[in-house]
Amino acid sequence: MNPDRPADRPRVARRVALVTGAARRIGAAIARRLHADGYDLALHHLDSTAEIAALAAELESTRAGSTQVLRADLSQFDRLPELVARTVGRFGRLDALVNNASCFHPTPLGTVTPRQWEDLFAVNARAPFFLAQAAAPHLRAAHGAIVNLADVYAGRPLPGHAPYSAAKAALVSLTRSLALELAPAVRANAVAPGAILWPEHGQPGAARQAILDATALGRTGTPEDIAAAVQWLLSEDAGYVTGQVLHVDGGRER
Repeated sequence: MNPDRPADRPRVARRVALVTGAARRIGAAIARRLHADGYDLALHHLDSTAEIAALAAELESTRAGSTQVLRADLSQFDRLPELVARTVGRFGRLDALVNNASCFHPTPLGTVTPRQWEDLFAVNARAPFFLAQAAAPHLRAAHGAIVNLADVYAGRPLPGHAPYSAAKAALVSLTRSLALELAPAVRANAVAPGAILWPEHGQPGAARQAILDATALGRTGTPEDIAAAVQWLLSEDAGYVTGQVLHVDGGRER
């Protein structure tokens, strides 16, 4: 028994969040922010074994027993309800779902294959929806929330990336649908990042400068900017916000 807690005061369970694509970049920043806010975390990844292990060790050093590492290919439908079930099995509840994992690669018109289309839609749109569907009973019980990571290109398509842009547009529409379907117990919102981290496959310097020139603040943002927006949308401070897309893009015009 904890001597600092009166015997008649029930132990309050910590909030639990499932974060997809949590190993690196924006996903890792979101995980750190939510963990610092008191969440226990189910940390999903696909192939970033070393990175997810390091992140879990870092968070566990702060609060033991607060993380669970889950590996899954989000394009495989059966793995989606399994991720939710394993999270609830480990922590006993689910308060937040953060659909951060994304698939992004160029698909110039005239070269797009059905497989590329299916891969981009599977991770960027289908997986968030079916994860939300599987999570819905647990989120309702906790009066929880969903945050989907959209993209500025959902509304302003990126040349050479038509299926990706369409998939993110679908995710925005799904976010608004989920807000209607799950109300009033569960809120669903999205965050649309602008220039935060440049694509890992590289981008010409001129293209980067053009993006910055079209951004009112004239600079890139940080993963922590996105993490702060996600945390706010999950918090009680955003308790009257649902079905919205929060653009964290520095005032980008295009």
